[in-house]
Amino acid sequence: MSNGECLKIDFSEALRRLPGPQGEHNVALFEHGSLVVKLSKPRGPDLQTPHSRDEIYVVAQGSGEFVCGATRQSFSPNDVLFAAAGTEHRFENFSDDFAVWVLFYGPEGGEADQS
Repeated sequence: MSNGECLKIDFSEALRRLPGPQGEHNVALFEHGSLVVKLSKPRGPDLQTPHSRDEIYVVAQGSGEFVCGATRQSFSPNDVLFAAAGTEHRFENFSDDFAVWVLFYGPEGGEADQS
């Protein structure tokens, strides 16, 4: 991983790192402070459990449905999805080419809601 003032992460290069050596469906690409950037390309059912930090997804390619709490929404490339810390969420009915940027950030337990 690289820390620096400026960084470009190439999608094609990151995608070539998946699956990982143990069959991992995601790869960590960058960390800075509380921010962790990953690329994920799930296969089969998405069995993730709620995370301890807030999470942003940016759909790089593919389509499907994002289930977050009691909400189900369709997604396609360039959509941005948010899952607050502790919220159950998963991807369903996604296309074979589905890949998503994953950004974890903030403190354990999530950011304070300012709304």
